[in-house]
Amino acid sequence: MIDAFKKTLLAGLGAAVITKEKVQEGLEDLVKQGRISAAEAREMAEKIAEEGRREFDKASAKLGEKTRDLLANFDSRCLERIEDLEARVAALEGKSPKGSKPRTKP
Repeated sequence: MIDAFKKTLLAGLGAAVITKEKVQEGLEDLVKQGRISAAEAREMAEKIAEEGRREFDKASAKLGEKTRDLLANFDSRCLERIEDLEARVAALEGKSPKGSKPRTKP
């Protein structure tokens, strides 16, 4: 499960790198065509990069929150299931589950 999160995060980073390269190429083309100055291109690149960082931070925070929720839910369900299984084993063995008084045989 953690590997899946790592792969998703790395895929997102890869997409960000590709997007950055495409933005730089596009801005360089606009500078070569004379539509914008080099200073304007740098300013636009900085704005785009900052927006990308904000979006990445939002997505990372949301992913972290969802991961914590998922793990908390998973932990509680597993703990409940373990307790149920312990009670079943104890019943099958003729013993009382943890925390109960031992049963006396009639």
